[in-house]
Amino acid sequence: MRFLSFHCDYFRFKATKRSRSKIFEELTEENRENGFENVIALYISVEKRDEDNSEFIPKAIKEIEKISTQLKVSNIIVLSFAHLFGELSNPEFGLKALKNLEKKLVENGFNVLRPPFGWFNELELKAKGHTLSRISRKIE
Repeated sequence: MRFLSFHCDYFRFKATKRSRSKIFEELTEENRENGFENVIALYISVEKRDEDNSEFIPKAIKEIEKISTQLKVSNIIVLSFAHLFGELSNPEFGLKALKNLEKKLVENGFNVLRPPFGWFNELELKAKGHTLSRISRKIE
């Protein structure tokens, strides 16, 4: 798994059009459009090698908790982002992993939004400009 994190004053999304993925989630009132203030936006790519690694979710949680503690932020956006140059997992596994990550973050006390898988999104954000406002991680 790889992710980019952006500490934002606000982050909003709106699902606009289905992507080419055969796997997609149905749109609902809750997932069609939403956002948070004072949020960490995680652009996440689930990779092929994650399919054989049962520890990548706990390791990702640990890294996300470290970042959120430093920033004193409990709002998280989990955004599927296939453009981080790794070999992608199959879409079924990717969606399952993102749902699992979301569930574990909620269990750990975070407020989490996850835009629907398999859709293009209109994004509106205002990223902060401090030293920890943009962080990348490769979880192995």
